[in-house]
Amino acid sequence: MGRLAAVALALVAGAVLVAGAGLGCSDAGAGQAGPSSDDSVTLTVSAASDLTLALEEIGRLYHEQTGVDVTFNYGSSGQLSQQIAAGAPVDLFFSANRRFVQELVDAGVVGEVDTALYAIGRITLWTRADSPLRIEGLADLLDPQVKRIAIANPDHAPYGVAAREALQAAGLWEQLQPRIVMAENVLQALQFADSGNADVAIVARSLSVQGDGRWVLVPEDLHSPLEQTLAVIPRSSLAEEARQFADFVNGPVGRPVLQRYGFGLPGEE
Repeated sequence: MGRLAAVALALVAGAVLVAGAGLGCSDAGAGQAGPSSDDSVTLTVSAASDLTLALEEIGRLYHEQTGVDVTFNYGSSGQLSQQIAAGAPVDLFFSANRRFVQELVDAGVVGEVDTALYAIGRITLWTRADSPLRIEGLADLLDPQVKRIAIANPDHAPYGVAAREALQAAGLWEQLQPRIVMAENVLQALQFADSGNADVAIVARSLSVQGDGRWVLVPEDLHSPLEQTLAVIPRSSLAEEARQFADFVNGPVGRPVLQRYGFGLPGEE
């Protein structure tokens, strides 16, 4: 999990940078400034943390093909949406659900035409490879050896909502709630389990598939669909470039990468 740990440090730094920009810093940030005198372009993309590994790979491929740099700021979808609504200099937003994009549409920050469905997410039960636990399903979380269960905070993280809904549907939420450890986002929930601060994490399949841990899928009928939706921010001076990157993610190069990280693809479920 060393790769995820390194990315997590970048996640924290990026979140501070973009959040600060949304609270009154100069609008000369990367998302609002146009191309420099040498015509170089850097897109600023806020993205749900379940996309950390997939978008880093897609961003590299995009740079190789176009020369355009893409800087990612990862976090929980709800917090990122709030930053964008407050004016953070962001060109493109990848949410882990449809709701937080729709809230930006309802607030007049983006238009329906600026949005698109790009993936369907799934959740897993994740444990370290050296864990003595053998978690095969949600009922196994009742094992007394399971002291702490990490999930993303449902108040602002779609994967946390899905985790809570699944536990509720299985009739386990009330019983297990004292053991629940809330993380700021789904990547942090995985880190809690990876570091030993939780015994099990309910996290995104997109993060589980590349790690060293053991994981099992949670049945998708136990929670609302994670309809992951993007939005181009039209106030950005790089809105057209943002649309091009969005098309790349949703196109013949980006879609296979998303699929390899365990995402369902719109039209191919």
